[in-house]
Amino acid sequence: MAKPQQYLNFIAGRWVSAKSGKNFPNINPANREEILGFFPDSGPEDVNAAVQAAESAFPEWRLVPPPGRGEIILKAGLLMKERKEELARLMTQEMGKVLRETRGDVQEAIDMAYFIAGEGRRLFGKTTTSELRDKFAMTIRMPVGVCGLITPWNFPMAIPSWKIFPSLICGNTMVFKPAEDTPLSALKMIEILEEAGLPKGVVNLVQGGVKTGEAMVRHPKIRLISFTGSCEVGRLVAEHCGKNLKRCSLEMGGKNAQIVMEDADLDLAIEGAVWGAYGTTGQRCTATSRIFVQEKIFSSFKKSFLERSRKIKIGDGLKEGVEMGPLINEAQLKRVRDYVEIGKKEGAKLEMGGEPARGKGLEKGFFFEPTLFTEVDPKMRIAQEEIFGPVTCLIPFKRFEDAIRMVNDSSYGLSSSIYSRDVNRAMEAIRDIEAGITYINGPTIGAEVHLPFGGVKNTGNGHREGGETAIDIFSEWKSVFVDYSGKLQKAQIDVD
Repeated sequence: MAKPQQYLNFIAGRWVSAKSGKNFPNINPANREEILGFFPDSGPEDVNAAVQAAESAFPEWRLVPPPGRGEIILKAGLLMKERKEELARLMTQEMGKVLRETRGDVQEAIDMAYFIAGEGRRLFGKTTTSELRDKFAMTIRMPVGVCGLITPWNFPMAIPSWKIFPSLICGNTMVFKPAEDTPLSALKMIEILEEAGLPKGVVNLVQGGVKTGEAMVRHPKIRLISFTGSCEVGRLVAEHCGKNLKRCSLEMGGKNAQIVMEDADLDLAIEGAVWGAYGTTGQRCTATSRIFVQEKIFSSFKKSFLERSRKIKIGDGLKEGVEMGPLINEAQLKRVRDYVEIGKKEGAKLEMGGEPARGKGLEKGFFFEPTLFTEVDPKMRIAQEEIFGPVTCLIPFKRFEDAIRMVNDSSYGLSSSIYSRDVNRAMEAIRDIEAGITYINGPTIGAEVHLPFGGVKNTGNGHREGGETAIDIFSEWKSVFVDYSGKLQKAQIDVD
């Protein structure tokens, strides 16, 4: 086996080592013995160098016309399209999810590049009337400055694209820190941006863990933090940003629910529930971790759900026919096992799974069985806390109102779903479910880049990524008044 490659940070247009000289390994979760490379274990000195580079690049980058910025982003999207299969295969090795999912991850980044490139000609403000004669008023968007972007491991290219491309189109420069578990996908994305013609210092890549992220959040010259990750870390980010009046955008957890009404297309609802619960090995903030089924069809739904779930083929995501890959690392494997034990101790019935997956080809990876609990009280921890693994709860309900109440009985509010042929029920669900996303006759997963993405309650702090709303995160509004009266006019005072 070839010696793993040593990779570098990207600061001021140069590939450089961490100041400390320390590195960390990037491990294939399907085979813990395979090291994909070593990456810089960066610290505050590296972050400071990256911030200085971003600061130096900002005055010139902010003056590049937005359509020109868009051309670079578009070229990056076209390069990703050319290399989609290569990037997807690398991502499966690095993150573990199956190849068709990593192809989708890369495609989402491509889609975001195309969408945001077009926004370079659509950074619209508004013109409006003035209350005074011979005076013109309008609003325009301005860049924020140096932004700090912190992304998770479950969507190693898609989520960075949600942050990097909108930030670029608005004229910002940035420091980007990907998750320690997926540094190579992020590095490839930066290589593509460099090849697309992005000027030196506009995007700076700093690899590392907690101390790297802390240094970014605490750096006084970083004006905005965009963070996707856990609620626990998000709260700390928000606390520090609040103390220092630093802008922050948070996208955090979910405890997403699917409602299945008695009039639903049962086969469609089961396929949606299985995909929502076990796609990406349950490692999505939009994963279906609660399934509420009308009691008249509960038994038949459970039987079919179990039959379909037991057929899921687990293994290395690069292999043909595999439907579910490993968990990301040993810590996540332990977390999922611990939650299974919590569920059993709480009195829930373990219908399926609950153990690390065993079998030929699984010995060296972090594989876990698709897991289903029934006899779950909606107040149990397994029905309230985000597990981030292939574990879901099947819960019966009598009335539609009961289902809505239980869906909303959560500290989170990201994604939701209802399967029903009754348009009235569907419209009521849209109105009454407390979530940022609601799907009708579809699973809780499946975001599209031109729509806002985010949630309510503990899921975030009110911002939305994706769509035009992403531009609101990375730009400041400026109001402009042009007085051509040739005299001093006093607003409000001069109005009769």
